Amino acid sequence: MRKVLFTLVCALAALVVPSTAAQAGTPAEAPAGDGLAGIVSPLVSEQLDQNEIPGASVVVVKDGRQVFAEGYGVADVKARTPVDPARTAFFTGSMAKAFTATAVLQLVREGRLSLDEDVNRYLTTFEIEDTYPGKPVTLRHLLTYTAGFDENMIGVAERDPEDVPSLGQSVEERQPERVRPPGTRVAYDNYGVALAGYVVETVAKQPFAKYLDRRIVRPLGMSGTSFAVPTPAAIEKRLAGGYRPSGDGFTANGGQYGPWTPSGNGPVTTPADMGKFMIAQLSGSEAIGGPDVTEPLRTRHYTHDDRMPGMGLTFEERPRNGHPRWYKDGDVPGFHSVMALLPEQNAGVYVVYNGDGADGNATFLGQQVMDAVTDHYAPAASHLTGKPGGVGGDVSEYEGTYRSNRTSNSDLTRFNSLMTGIEVTAGENGTLTTSGISMDPDKSTQHWVQTQPGLFTEEGGQGRIAFDGRTLVTTANPADSYDRLAWYDAPSLHLGLLVAGAAAFLVAFFAFPAVAAVRGVRHRPAHP
Repeated sequence: MRKVLFTLVCALAALVVPSTAAQAGTPAEAPAGDGLAGIVSPLVSEQLDQNEIPGASVVVVKDGRQVFAEGYGVADVKARTPVDPARTAFFTGSMAKAFTATAVLQLVREGRLSLDEDVNRYLTTFEIEDTYPGKPVTLRHLLTYTAGFDENMIGVAERDPEDVPSLGQSVEERQPERVRPPGTRVAYDNYGVALAGYVVETVAKQPFAKYLDRRIVRPLGMSGTSFAVPTPAAIEKRLAGGYRPSGDGFTANGGQYGPWTPSGNGPVTTPADMGKFMIAQLSGSEAIGGPDVTEPLRTRHYTHDDRMPGMGLTFEERPRNGHPRWYKDGDVPGFHSVMALLPEQNAGVYVVYNGDGADGNATFLGQQVMDAVTDHYAPAASHLTGKPGGVGGDVSEYEGTYRSNRTSNSDLTRFNSLMTGIEVTAGENGTLTTSGISMDPDKSTQHWVQTQPGLFTEEGGQGRIAFDGRTLVTTANPADSYDRLAWYDAPSLHLGLLVAGAAAFLVAFFAFPAVAAVRGVRHRPAHP
């Protein structure tokens, strides 16, 4: 579902420049490390070749140091500049949210912010609408995607950074409707994190980009990172191009800039700098405020079901092989990245691509690399690889079509819901079949066994899904939830009506002129 949403948003927001033919370059010799080169390099090289992506980079950290850093392919398809993890800059996309949450926690540690105060306490030029009296929006809601704002991203992205309005102006003018009480559903929320960044800017009394530069970027020695829009010239000249496949080559994407830098429009970083950020997060570096800042980011603050992974502060719980793992990704047109922190192993991995991929699947490819590194450091226990034990039972109550709570109620992306959704079908003995959950193209359909009432484990996998009333949550995407639709809201019905309406229009469009022509030939007057 995220891939479909991404494709639609890119089509609406991105501006393009002429196509240039290119092939992915050959990766430089990888360091020996601790065996990672033999795992990562063949995988990434194959991904670039098979998915029409110009370049990529992978950085792995372990026990407070960088143990692997490699670039693959090219950063610029015209100049054939190789990707260099120490020099090549990439747009962060939503990876910036982890920095925003870090900044908020710094000010919480200093007593200047509270996670649980009404956010209006910190706003000076406007207020969040009091749609649900007695239920104010807080910073904890903003950073766990539970504030209840409607999704509305159309028109936020810009190609030219000079056209970008200020953060404060944008979050004031583009305040979305509150469509559910805060703390009741998780739904990935760009506006909410942009608002949290504006709170940092307001309380710190300096532009958001300057605050991050002073409190996070420079203390960690991240010399290739900037949240400023426009990008500083010294970093911009090292910035990779972002591409999508086009014929036998690539077309450059635009639309990576915008006012919501705390959410991911505009910031840039290098893979090596992200290695420094991961080390700081894992070690609780005093340079950015110590464990009082870093540990709450990777503590569960919200879950719809206590049996399921949930949300830290912008970090998602995505355990694997029975081990905790904290995840963040980032997507803007032409740039896609994933990051995972493994606290038990004191390890982290960051993967970035400068291409969307043939099927818009670059984020999934990054997750493949992330999983391979996770499996290297934290292999699965034997009890996780067998068939789950079921409890049986009638599970027909869970059948139906489920829609993402991120679905907009107000912009054109709402039409995407006519073509997407999660379908759940009940089987015998407490089993379910679903479609639309996994990003893996080889898992369009998944089978599940009920292991506790309302809790299901994937057959042949580690995934879990849970139901609470009409709401479905999954381990595949803890940053979203899905509500069951009434029969009259089902995508199949609406799509059928849309097709029928289009057919009726075409019949009318062609039939009436034909009838008029026949009448003319027969010298018969048309009906008045």
